[in-house]
Amino acid sequence: MSKLKIVFLGTPELACPFLSRIVADGYRVSGVISQPDRLQGRGMKLCCPPVKNKAGQLSLEVFQPRTAEDLIFALSEFKPDLGVAVAYGRLIKKEALAIPRLGFLNVHFSLLPKYRGAAPVQRALMNGESMTGVTVFWLDEGLDTGPVYASRPVPVSPEDYAPELFQKTAEAGMELLSECLAGIAAGRIVKTPQSGGATLAPRISPADTRLDFSDPAASVRDLVRGLAAGPRARFMIPVGSRPAEVQVVRCSLPSGRPGSAARPGTITGIERTKGFYIQCSDGELLMEEVQPEGKKPMKALDFLNGSRLKPGDTVIGGNHQLL
Repeated sequence: MSKLKIVFLGTPELACPFLSRIVADGYRVSGVISQPDRLQGRGMKLCCPPVKNKAGQLSLEVFQPRTAEDLIFALSEFKPDLGVAVAYGRLIKKEALAIPRLGFLNVHFSLLPKYRGAAPVQRALMNGESMTGVTVFWLDEGLDTGPVYASRPVPVSPEDYAPELFQKTAEAGMELLSECLAGIAAGRIVKTPQSGGATLAPRISPADTRLDFSDPAASVRDLVRGLAAGPRARFMIPVGSRPAEVQVVRCSLPSGRPGSAARPGTITGIERTKGFYIQCSDGELLMEEVQPEGKKPMKALDFLNGSRLKPGDTVIGGNHQLL
């Protein structure tokens, strides 16, 4: 069994398999650090992070610091050789970074320095990338700016939505992290400065989720793909005295359809077995699965029939108003 003593920092479900893999690889996990429990849902129930639950299943000690001082205390108590962070969700300050003897490794779901920030998988899809990747790097005080231990490319299929790409990058990331930890345990420390043009992947805001049908159809679909893990891309329809939101779960670019002169946002037709078409700036987009406000995901055609919308009607996209 490796003598390397690790403290793991992570919060969401995405980070759980990484913690399990570290334990399965035989490393000593002295403790787990996650974000505090939060109130969630309509009932505002206090919920603990998935990583906390996973740590409990693995009989590991958990600490949930609320302040930078709390984090320093926890790290001092755990006395790790190395910190490993996966989607922890908070910047770690200089004083805390200095506590582990070897520093902190972080797994980031892009090929740094591209897509530094909170939403690299989502932003890669939203921008129509055909290649992304995963990077294991050393944390410093900047936002994903530290030197790289190793990276691995991950191809993006045109059919990948966010859940699929999260899965692909997570699998690549677990393998890469395992290789890096084996190297560190053997005394191989690699620190290569990041090179190339840096781009940012900021957290998804409510404004990012609004579909704008005056954009090209491929760009609209890329937004749907990137936000498929939530918060989803959405448009609005008229319901009584106020518009109602409709989230788009799945859509596709049709082929072999004749061009339409309709204004963007117009419902231009129905595909009896698949869904309905909405006009974009350069062509149509086929809506296949949607989730109306207050309901579960459903086939787009079932939604259309229930909403009494029909070809020629217009939906609200982006900052546009109903016509």
